[in-house]
Amino acid sequence: MNTLEEGTVAQIDFEKIHRAALSPQGLIPVVLQHADTKQVLFVGYANELALRETLASNKAVLWSASRDELWRKGETSGDELGLVEVRVNCEQNALLYLVRPVTGGVCHTTDASGAARPTCFYRKVRSPDELEFVDGFSASS
Repeated sequence: MNTLEEGTVAQIDFEKIHRAALSPQGLIPVVLQHADTKQVLFVGYANELALRETLASNKAVLWSASRDELWRKGETSGDELGLVEVRVNCEQNALLYLVRPVTGGVCHTTDASGAARPTCFYRKVRSPDELEFVDGFSASS
């Protein structure tokens, strides 16, 4: 079991934004939200190339800060997200991708049945040290 993704001990990465800020790519955060349910699916990063590719393909494209490469969501997993709209915040330093899942799930993690989860936000913080699965979600087997 991957304790980071399936555990109940909080291991919150407070350094992720710092590492992304050091990227030579010029990254900004992207919130991906289901266009119909308004559920937040996950948070990623984009550079100018990722935004251009998203708009050109009508599919969610991001920049993988950990792999330092363009990330076309669903290219390897099959879990594509169709683009409905891109919004920018007031300071133009964050994006909102309104999307609809085309195939499969959303998250790279899977539930007990082996299906991709429909959101990456499947646990709630009980305390600074403890997480709990949200109703309707469970640890994978």
